[in-house]
Amino acid sequence: MVFFICMFICNLLIPATMIITGYFMYKKPPKEINGVIGYRTTMSRKNMDTWKFAHDYCGRLWLKLGIILLVPSIIVQIPFVNSDENTVGILTLIIEGVQLVFLLGSILPVERALKRTFDENGKRRSRNME
Repeated sequence: MVFFICMFICNLLIPATMIITGYFMYKKPPKEINGVIGYRTTMSRKNMDTWKFAHDYCGRLWLKLGIILLVPSIIVQIPFVNSDENTVGILTLIIEGVQLVFLLGSILPVERALKRTFDENGKRRSRNME
């Protein structure tokens, strides 16, 4: 049971991190472009406009995805409360693998939104082009 509880908590770390980080990226993004903290891609670091846009978009996305991932992560684990450690361990790997796909996959829509909104130099595209 102790192993199950530890794995249960581990399975909540990625969604919880996405919720907390998403909130701060959306509400209180890093004030300056840097290479240490924040959503750091080539496009997001072009200028302050792209930097703020990327943090707003990614923050909102992570907040939503974190909440969406949290619920099934909890529900899927409930039937395995009394399972052996191997089963719980495999379940944990599967759950965290799926969570990582969503976490890393969130880069794609953010980059797509940046490319739709800004040109390759980081200048906002005119509304007529949309």
